[in-house]
Amino acid sequence: MSFTNLILQASPLVQIVMLILLSMSIASWAIIVQRTKILKAARFISDQFEERFWSGIDLNRLYQECANRRDELSGLEQIFYSGFKEFARLHNSGLKNQEMIMDGTYRAMRVSLSREMDELETHLPVLATIGSISPYIGLFGTVWGIMHAFIALSAVKNASLAMVAPPIAEALIATAMGLFAAIPAVVAYNRFSTKLERLDNAYVNFMDEFSTILNRQLGSKGE
Repeated sequence: MSFTNLILQASPLVQIVMLILLSMSIASWAIIVQRTKILKAARFISDQFEERFWSGIDLNRLYQECANRRDELSGLEQIFYSGFKEFARLHNSGLKNQEMIMDGTYRAMRVSLSREMDELETHLPVLATIGSISPYIGLFGTVWGIMHAFIALSAVKNASLAMVAPPIAEALIATAMGLFAAIPAVVAYNRFSTKLERLDNAYVNFMDEFSTILNRQLGSKGE
């Protein structure tokens, strides 16, 4: 009684459940691999840009460098570019109200932050869904398989353990597959959520620090 034979001998509905769970597991691992690479790259880009930003480089020069790579920007680079672009536009328009300039600059950075986080969170709801419903799908397959097995055995006068064990084992495989699909998805979702929260905090902290620098520049020019 091999694992393969148990799957092949399962009832059609249980086999469909197993196929669904296998597909969900494959999709889950594909998302995990993809999101791992993307979040690692986002963290690397963030650290690199912050190092360059705090190196004492002229902000106008840094802005021009970002403008030359406009279509490649992401993360802090995009937030900085959007904020500085709006700051320069409002300042050069002749607007004298410092508070309005900074409010517009911060709003521009906030929009970029929202877009960047939306991009980083892509497919995470799928992981959460797989992690939450896979055990129930597996349990449904198990309940159906066991019910089907006992209905078939009810027609037999002398049922033995040897007759009951294989169909029950077939049904229990569905629960095992449900857990196999759910556990990695839940672990990965929690791990990614923690990393995203740290990135979001880093982005917000940068926005606050960058706004303070720009506000200070406006104040010195006003004097």
